Amino acid sequence: MTDRETRKRVILAAAIPGVPFDGWTAKLMRSLDDDAGVLFPGGAADLLGFYLVEADRRMVEALEQVDLPAMKIRQRIAAAIRLRLEQAEPERETVRRTLATLALPGHAGLGLRSLYRTVDAIWRACGDTATDFNFYTKRGLLAGVYSSTLLFWLNDGSPGYENTWAFLDRRIEQVMTIQKARGRFDRLAERLPDPWPILSRLRYPTRA
Repeated sequence: MTDRETRKRVILAAAIPGVPFDGWTAKLMRSLDDDAGVLFPGGAADLLGFYLVEADRRMVEALEQVDLPAMKIRQRIAAAIRLRLEQAEPERETVRRTLATLALPGHAGLGLRSLYRTVDAIWRACGDTATDFNFYTKRGLLAGVYSSTLLFWLNDGSPGYENTWAFLDRRIEQVMTIQKARGRFDRLAERLPDPWPILSRLRYPTRA
C-alpha cells in the first residue's frame, strides 16, 4: 500500500462519522484536513467513490478467509452478501445517506458502476468463471438480490437482522428457480430444429 492510499484511508475514516449529518457534500470536505482537497480533487464525489471501492475491497479480503468452495453456490452468495452487510452495520446511517446520494441524477452513473463492481466482486469471489451471456445474466440477477436485500436491511429492526437473512434466502431461492427454468428452456431449445431455414423458405419461396 502506498503512502497516498494510506492517507486516503485515514481521511475517509475521519469523514465517515460526519456523513449521517452532512452527507457527501462540500461541507463534509471542509471539515476534513487540507489534504482532502488534494487527494480527492473531485471533492465529495471522489471521496464517495473511494468509500464504495474500499467497501468492496474489505469484503473481498474477508471472503478470502471463508471456505466458500465447501459451500453450495447459493450458500456462497448468501454468505457474501451477509458478510458485506455485517461489515457495514457500524456505518448503517452512512450507508443510508450514501444510497440517498446515489439516487440523485448527478450520481446515477457512479451508483450503477459501484453496484456492478460489487456484484462482480461477489461472483468472482464465489468462483464464477462465466464468459458467455451467463456472465451478464448472473450479475443482473445478483444486482436485484443485493439491492433489495440492502434496502430491507436498512429498515430491519429484528434481533440480529434475522428478518433480513430470511428475506435474503427467499430472494436467492427465487433467482435459483429462474435459473433452473432458464436452463430447462435452453436444453429444450437445443433439441429443436433451427427455425431460420424454415422461415427463410416462407419469406423467399422457391419458384416452381
